[in-house]
Amino acid sequence: MDHAAAILLRLMRSKGEPLAHQEAPERAVEERPLAVKLRQAQLSDFESVAALKGRWGLGKDTWENWCRLWVQNPAIAVAKSRLSMGWVLETERGIVGYQGSVPLLYRFGDRTLLAATGTSLVVEPAYRARAMGLLASFYRQPSAELVLITTAIPSVGEISRALGAHPLPQQDSDTVLFWILDPHEFAKAVAMRLGFKGGTAAAAALLGSSILGIRRSRLRGTPRLRVAEIQVKDIGDEFHALWLRKIAEKPRLMADRSPHCLRWHFTIPGSPTTATVLCAHHFGRLVGYAIVQHMLAPRTGRRRCLLADILVEKDDSTVIASLLEAAYANAVALGDHVLEVMGLPRDVRHIFMAHNPYRRKYPAPPFLYKVRDQGLARTLVDEKSWYTSPFDGDTTLML
Repeated sequence: MDHAAAILLRLMRSKGEPLAHQEAPERAVEERPLAVKLRQAQLSDFESVAALKGRWGLGKDTWENWCRLWVQNPAIAVAKSRLSMGWVLETERGIVGYQGSVPLLYRFGDRTLLAATGTSLVVEPAYRARAMGLLASFYRQPSAELVLITTAIPSVGEISRALGAHPLPQQDSDTVLFWILDPHEFAKAVAMRLGFKGGTAAAAALLGSSILGIRRSRLRGTPRLRVAEIQVKDIGDEFHALWLRKIAEKPRLMADRSPHCLRWHFTIPGSPTTATVLCAHHFGRLVGYAIVQHMLAPRTGRRRCLLADILVEKDDSTVIASLLEAAYANAVALGDHVLEVMGLPRDVRHIFMAHNPYRRKYPAPPFLYKVRDQGLARTLVDEKSWYTSPFDGDTTLML
């Protein structure tokens, strides 16, 4: 990439879209702190928490989605004790801080683990000093064998490490691979994000699209295997058979991808994000799938396609490449401006790198974890013991 293109993309990264644990913008005037108590969150806190998140830019939530996360959650049926849905900081005037905790199921070989992912950390500025208490409660919850945060900003990462959490050892887990599908629209969205307006925005978009057009990343666009598109609701028994074959290959820590968990994860009430399931078959048998999510940034109009998950029998390179090519074609067909890939083991990412993507890094590792079993903790120091994707944690789970 030439120097001008590098500058443009670096500016884009510095003005990136909010993460789930984004710092809220400061108010012009802060209220004097009141006495505050820390307690477990309850379903009845929905309206107060939704209002708090809305005030500080974490987006809207719905009551239906809260019920999905903490009533209809597949992990609840497995748990032997009460699971936490998070913690709040409360004063006499109401809730001023929140840390969500969503139960999830994980597998390591034939062992099922009850995990919890952190989500939507937000604290009013006058009470930021109490954020440590919210995170400490999350990491110390007794019902979860594994706790993880997958969308941490640097300050959350620093606190997490102080509380005994570790960054994911998977190489390049802090690097996003992406392909620009529409250079002009992509550059226009970047210009808007950087605050350009009117004629200045148009000129910046034209310059940016010219720069990016010099090296427009492309994929073959024609899958080498037959790849079919289905809806999330149609995920069925052949996915279960593939999942069982996959976990039998070798012991790796993997989020549960049984059909029930997949349908629950990607059916998000009230979300503008849509998902497409891409299925690769060989001689009539499902040998791999990819799930892509299509997202629209309202402020900039940027249309983003994220490879939310990919699972392939024996990590077959031909199947992986076919699914990536199908994801690219699907994103182009739906008018997305960029296709992004995050996470995944080194061998899988190596296949993607052959397709000449752009790359950008997070300012700090976004994925941190803590495990209760010390024997398993020693095993998880090895990156080969992990298989992660945006399916992990709350990256693709929320609105």
